[in-house]
Amino acid sequence: MQKIYNISTFLFIIFLFVSTAVLAQGTTGKVSGKITTSDGQPAPGVTVTIKEINRSTSTNANGTYIISNVKPGSYTLVASLIGSKTEVKSITVTAGETLKPSFTLSENASQLQEVVLSASGSINKPVSFGKAGIKPLDLPQSTGVISNTVITDQQAVRVGDVIRNVSGVSLTQTRGGVAETFSARGYSIGIAGAGGSIFKNGVITNTQGFPDASTLESIEVLKGSSALLYGNVSGGVVINLVTKKPRFEWGGQVSMLAGSFNQYKPTVDVYGPITKNLAFRLIGTHEQADSYRDVVNTNRSYVNPSLLYKVGNKTDILLEFDYLKSNIVPDAGVGIPNSRITVTEVPDAPRNRFINSVWAYNNTRQGSGFLTINHHFNDNWKLTAIGSAQKTTVRGFGVGVPMTVAANGDWARTLNAVKSAEDDYTGQLNLNGVFKTGGVNHQLLFGADFVRIVAENNTFSYFSENGSTSSNYGTININNPTLNARTDLPSYNTVQLTTSPQNRTGVYFQDLITLTSKFKVLAGLRWSYQEAFIPTIYNFVTQQEVPNSVSNIVISKAFTPKVALIYQPVETSSLYASYTNNFTPNSGTNVDNKPLEPSIIDQYEVGVKNQFFNGKLSANLSVYKIINSNFSQPVINQPGFRQLNGETTSDGLEVDFNGTLSKNFYFIAGYGYNNMRYTNTTGETGAQVEGERLINNPKHTANGAIFYTFDRYKIKGLKLGATAFYTGKRLGGNNNVVGLNGGLNNTTAALTSYNALVPLSGFATVDISAGYTYRKVSLIAKVANIFNELNYIVHDRYSINPIPPRMLVTTLAYKF
Repeated sequence: MQKIYNISTFLFIIFLFVSTAVLAQGTTGKVSGKITTSDGQPAPGVTVTIKEINRSTSTNANGTYIISNVKPGSYTLVASLIGSKTEVKSITVTAGETLKPSFTLSENASQLQEVVLSASGSINKPVSFGKAGIKPLDLPQSTGVISNTVITDQQAVRVGDVIRNVSGVSLTQTRGGVAETFSARGYSIGIAGAGGSIFKNGVITNTQGFPDASTLESIEVLKGSSALLYGNVSGGVVINLVTKKPRFEWGGQVSMLAGSFNQYKPTVDVYGPITKNLAFRLIGTHEQADSYRDVVNTNRSYVNPSLLYKVGNKTDILLEFDYLKSNIVPDAGVGIPNSRITVTEVPDAPRNRFINSVWAYNNTRQGSGFLTINHHFNDNWKLTAIGSAQKTTVRGFGVGVPMTVAANGDWARTLNAVKSAEDDYTGQLNLNGVFKTGGVNHQLLFGADFVRIVAENNTFSYFSENGSTSSNYGTININNPTLNARTDLPSYNTVQLTTSPQNRTGVYFQDLITLTSKFKVLAGLRWSYQEAFIPTIYNFVTQQEVPNSVSNIVISKAFTPKVALIYQPVETSSLYASYTNNFTPNSGTNVDNKPLEPSIIDQYEVGVKNQFFNGKLSANLSVYKIINSNFSQPVINQPGFRQLNGETTSDGLEVDFNGTLSKNFYFIAGYGYNNMRYTNTTGETGAQVEGERLINNPKHTANGAIFYTFDRYKIKGLKLGATAFYTGKRLGGNNNVVGLNGGLNNTTAALTSYNALVPLSGFATVDISAGYTYRKVSLIAKVANIFNELNYIVHDRYSINPIPPRMLVTTLAYKF
């Protein structure tokens, strides 16, 4: 009842706002036009300003712009983009008429893209991930875009190195040392395609084995719910990895990154035209590195070829492939004696201590293909079709995560092999249109998508050199892991293969309605349908299919609405209030072997976005509340089962303050606060503690980066920069459970027995950078974690990993 009241109140407030909006009077005029590049392509993100009245707007993805309610008179119209030549026109506005001045920039599309990338601010930039080409100030959602300029200046290699530049988003887990988990607004997103919250080029992707961030064009982030566009995704954040595209002029770069612990990473990037209408790009890199962790090393290769074919002036066909070979020694962390530490204690473990088996390995192979077709019917209507396929295989062997370590540090190791595969297939169709009904402007998105995911997992039997057929691999003490540790290499046989397919289908529409120059409404609805088919189980010993105890296809379907009011008192400021609904199907079964109901998630958000000095400076603030009706977690005392633990609430705010004050100077600053806790709990095998914060969610995060390049006198070409990140206190382990195995009549005992929280203190790291560019040659060096801060990231729920120590990284590059 309270939920219905909240939604009704929110919609009523929006209705009151909309009912007060009136159409612009005929005593003013409009200025509307299109900006293109020298090769006829639309130029998005260009700031258009009427100088005398300081009214500004930006071009959308189609290169068009509009400034309404302009009083009659003569003005100067300026089109500008940082790092690009400014274009100026004199115009005369007439009452009741629309003036249509257009510009052609001196740059071609590829050169303009280079300019855009050098404008490094991470907020109020167009986000292709939004599908609709909505201008940043018109989008009632908190976003972040990290360009390749930032990635290059910070010499980032992993996605986790980059994503910290977005307020409120943090790296919270390093899963087995072979993948990363991120958290935002209280929700975590993992590695698998089935998780559905990490995308590449707008389609679902599996990020096992670490994507190579250094080869990306940019990383886009949509915070909060994006279920309207993508269906079953995290309620906190979705991330899109954008690969580099072909260009119609010759160029490229070769570089060599070298760093501490024998890290070497050469990269080659070449692009150019094959014919007048066909262009290519080829990127390749290889990384070889040891680690500050004993035994751990990395051997990775990545290649990304792509082709762009222009069919006339209206149709583009983009074909992209990539292949990743990643061989990594998995890292089980440092373990936690007695499964807990206090607030003031940290494990007595040096950074280099390694407790996995010395022969452990994890090998990932991944191949992806993407086909994107864009067709412009005219300046107002566009059709986009996307198809993709990805195959990911993982082969690994070692010992499991230290789930139970005795108070004295003794840990009974068990063997753990991995032999898995995942096939991901995606199809998308999006129609974008701009039109009018009477005096009301519409920016419409209509689309449909289909995703098929097929996951394969195996179980094993183990054999040791001493003839043992047990998975037990002896006991070590994590405080002295080499003492009496076994080093023999066991073997294993595959016993059983489980294949789990699922299909997802969605149809959605969204309309940005411009009622007046100040009031806009964004409204949309998605229908989602998901089928989790009965897994097939094949036994290699009997060579027969095994009957599955799960006998029914699990079907989840839901309508997902989104509605928002946008108020823009001036062209450069936007206030918004939004309501978004999301649903998350829950995998697994309860202790009665029955499927779990989906979790329904409601989000309320208000925010303000601002641009100053023709877009050179941005300042944003958002405040949100997210309520999850039924949060799913593993049943602690019964592995393999899950339960719905009741309601969780996530409150928070995010602040961003970014600037690109010139082509030589930019900064990024952000702060995030989040408090996600249980607010109304239940449980089939015990309830969570109401008011307790959920694990893997820091309450406070902050980020800051500043870079300046000198362009005068004898120090011309010198670049200086600094980057700092703060991750606040957070909890690892497992949340407390009361009334375990018998109701709530033994609360104290249950809390004592199952208090598995691991409180971790907050920490900050600071990096400093210095570089020099002479003509086509550049050299940049970074000292990471300059103060040698020691702290920990949660490895998994039962272990933690020390963060990297002070390290040196340098990159030498030649651009041609």
